[in-house]
Amino acid sequence: MNVLAYGDRALLVELGGTGLVVAWTDAVGRAGIPGVEDLVPAAETLLVVCGEHADVGAVRQRLSGLEVSEADAGPAEDGEVLEIPVTYDGPDLADVARLTGLAEREVVEAHTGSTWRVAFGGFAPGFGYLVGGDPRLEVPRRDESRTRVPAGAVGLAGTFSGVYPRESPGGWQLIGTTTAPMWDIDRDPPALLVPGAVVRFTERS
Repeated sequence: MNVLAYGDRALLVELGGTGLVVAWTDAVGRAGIPGVEDLVPAAETLLVVCGEHADVGAVRQRLSGLEVSEADAGPAEDGEVLEIPVTYDGPDLADVARLTGLAEREVVEAHTGSTWRVAFGGFAPGFGYLVGGDPRLEVPRRDESRTRVPAGAVGLAGTFSGVYPRESPGGWQLIGTTTAPMWDIDRDPPALLVPGAVVRFTERS
């Protein structure tokens, strides 16, 4: 863990892995450190944004004193679970089955049988990187990205699952589709999948 100054009101915690980012986001949130205004997780870092009059040096000292391991991460058992209905009709479902050694039905059961956690957002407004799923579903990105992936496409890449919030290029393995809107500017917050949210995919017939 390394803490770097990030401008005059923020600190960048370098962690080197998404599991630690999730654990640190939880830990800093629970710690209630005076002066911390916002937390912005990414794949391997956590940006700690301080208030205008915060003592950034004191915040840095508190961060340096935290002891956090990946084992501290994970969805809260009593937290709200966001259910996302999915039709498992993706064009890469058969390829995912081949890559994982599972039957297509088993891929669906593995995807719906795990509770996922939004680790961070990125790529496009409303796109959440979900972790914590069945480890058997770890697959590489496609060799060639598609020029058009429709909004609502549900995919896998590496250890992540995600839902495309709008039509865009993309190289994830697509296993299904959902009609749940990932991004709505009239909603507060606009993103359905915010960091820390606990998600379960359900099969829609």
